[in-house]
Amino acid sequence: MNDNNAINGDNTKKQVPLRLSATLWKELVAWAEQDFRSLNGQIEFLLSEAVKKRKNK
Repeated sequence: MNDNNAINGDNTKKQVPLRLSATLWKELVAWAEQDFRSLNGQIEFLLSEAVKKRKNK
């Protein structure tokens, strides 16, 4: 089980429509490329990290 699955407790993934500004999209794409991730993978990683951080408060 990877870190992302540990957060939601299972292997199912939900699809979520997401609207981003063009500027934010470009920044996230550049960041994802630096981290060798897809844009979707980068967004999932960032959200997972934010949830983990919030739980540790």
